[in-house]
Amino acid sequence: MWLLGVPWALALLVTAVAPDPSAAPLDPASIFADLSPAELRAVRTFLMERPELGLAPSRGGPLAKNSLFLVELLPPPKRVALRFLAHGGRRPRREARAIVFFGAQAEPNVTELAVGPLPRPSSYQVLGRKGGRVVPFWARPMTQLEYELLYEALVGAVAPLEPLLREATGFGFQNCSGRCLTFSDIAPRGLGPGERRTWLVIQRFVEGYFLHPVGLEVLLDHRDPDPRRWTVRQLWYNGRYFGSVRELAELHARGALPLARLPEPPARHLFSSYEPRGRFFTGTPSEVHGAKVCEPQGRRYRLRGNRLEYGGWSLAFRLRSSAGLQLFDVRFGGERVAYELSVQEAIAFYGGHSPAAMQTKYMDAGWAMGASSYELARGVDCPETATFLDAHHLLDADGPVRFVHALCIFELPTGVPLRRHFDNDFQGGFNFYAGLEGRALVLRTTSTVYNYDYIWDFLLYPNGVLEAKVHATGYIHATFYTPQGRRYGSRVHSHLLGNLHTHLVHYKVDLDVAGTGNSFETMDIRFENISNPWSVGARVVQPWLHREPRRREREAALPLGRAPPRYHLAVTRRHENEPSSSSIYTQNNPWDPPVTFESFIRDNETIEDQDLVAWVTVGFLHVPHSEDVPNTATPGNAVGFFLRPFNFFDEDPSVASRATVIVRPLDPPTCSRLEIQRWTPPSPGPCVHPEAFTYNGTY
Repeated sequence: MWLLGVPWALALLVTAVAPDPSAAPLDPASIFADLSPAELRAVRTFLMERPELGLAPSRGGPLAKNSLFLVELLPPPKRVALRFLAHGGRRPRREARAIVFFGAQAEPNVTELAVGPLPRPSSYQVLGRKGGRVVPFWARPMTQLEYELLYEALVGAVAPLEPLLREATGFGFQNCSGRCLTFSDIAPRGLGPGERRTWLVIQRFVEGYFLHPVGLEVLLDHRDPDPRRWTVRQLWYNGRYFGSVRELAELHARGALPLARLPEPPARHLFSSYEPRGRFFTGTPSEVHGAKVCEPQGRRYRLRGNRLEYGGWSLAFRLRSSAGLQLFDVRFGGERVAYELSVQEAIAFYGGHSPAAMQTKYMDAGWAMGASSYELARGVDCPETATFLDAHHLLDADGPVRFVHALCIFELPTGVPLRRHFDNDFQGGFNFYAGLEGRALVLRTTSTVYNYDYIWDFLLYPNGVLEAKVHATGYIHATFYTPQGRRYGSRVHSHLLGNLHTHLVHYKVDLDVAGTGNSFETMDIRFENISNPWSVGARVVQPWLHREPRRREREAALPLGRAPPRYHLAVTRRHENEPSSSSIYTQNNPWDPPVTFESFIRDNETIEDQDLVAWVTVGFLHVPHSEDVPNTATPGNAVGFFLRPFNFFDEDPSVASRATVIVRPLDPPTCSRLEIQRWTPPSPGPCVHPEAFTYNGTY
């Protein structure tokens, strides 16, 4: 047992070219590997050359065009992958998932295509959605082009407010040089299906601009594919609503508008910057390097392509552009325990007094959080000893983009023994001491979705335990302070309200414990009050273990009796047409999303001896406070879950580790002569990493 702590179809067929038979054999894990830059380019070239698709470049041009938005791996069907992993033979057909925006047609929509075979694609077909749903064009994710047009439309629309903004903030949009304003957009973009109107929070463009709102929020309607028809529908300034730019500008011109005057930002020690300021009270040194991770005798893990091995663990991994880290074929001791373990969605629901704050419900898969995997800094984001890997994404671009050092892998001393015992002889000595150092292998990436940074970790422990964890850091999503806003958060700076919000993160855990035929059972503690069998007239109150098989999906959606859809845990029967619990379209169409998780359990299928998936939700409430300035810190802002073996092994599998130390006295109880047993070198040796800190930051 393993415990959880387009309405049309089109295909073009061309003669396929056989792969080179002289090529070196690939690791079986490579069937799950992300597409290479060459494969990404091949898919784009193939689709761009199909005249019936009529694709135009992603950058430039009008919004009402057909364009390729995203290309990433389309994993093979599970049954095909398992057959290959078990028996070898013909490799599964390698395909790409391509998302196309069809904006230049009578009924604009978003269509997903399966393109293959790779590396030389020769055909494509429409990927059907569960229920045959079509994704409307207005539900598409935002693009760089739309943001550029949005900025132009905003600057033009609020031009009459330039005197107000200059007087109140010292910054503006027109001829602003180093004193410019910018904006952050929020979502959902409306209040119902078919809308695409977005509240824009106006901010000073200084370091950490997320913490510099100026008190103006603008509702801009940009549903029409023609930006010339975009209009400002409403404004909010300093706690008041206005029906038009003209109304607000005229009030200011008459001197009838209370201004929210902001102080001049300092040239140094800006409160939103990372620049050190102040001193620690104790005076202990902080100008020198602190403790570091080292590998004195080399790495204890093996990396072959996308196959990672460590101790008893073996797995394949990839970094999806759409949603982030995904593990496949997770094995311990050579036996598969999970077919897939992946991040599905990260959500943040906000409350506030301003319209932008009360409207904000971020669903980060809609922002392609997997492609927000920017460079990890050696020695800060990951230890100096880590292995760093690049990622290549083709998202809203006219070719693959390389993201340097997007992932890292490292062995981490946990700082606490995995196991230890001091066996007291109760005579001033001991019978023996034994301990096993605590270590874990970490696979890490990050998603910087505008203000927030999520640090995604999978940790592998020597005792067969796997931990999934996410840390939240980065800048808080903050709005302009008004007295009424105190109801929805904290005043974290003079003109800044930190809005309360709830983080929810969803994972998919496709467990295959001793095969694909699994069942689900819960255990909880109950208490009994019974007669004491060895003392007449006495009573014993003691716990006992209550086991409850969950035979259908409704019974396996926990906690029971709560309103859907965010369950702590839900176990469903696996279906190939239910690969994800969310989609990149949900953010801009939460009212009628193409993927509705509740539909996974609505049919209430039996889950006894079936191929099952556990869907896990973790999260926390964040009430921002002044200590979130300049950034939210990781301690106390991390959540996750564990997969733990439960009566699966005969004993703790970490007994295979040679990092154990055993000490026995040779002359008890005096204990003056000791026998020390260890299976690693007596001294770890020097522990210094010679390379200086470097960082690039480009992608």
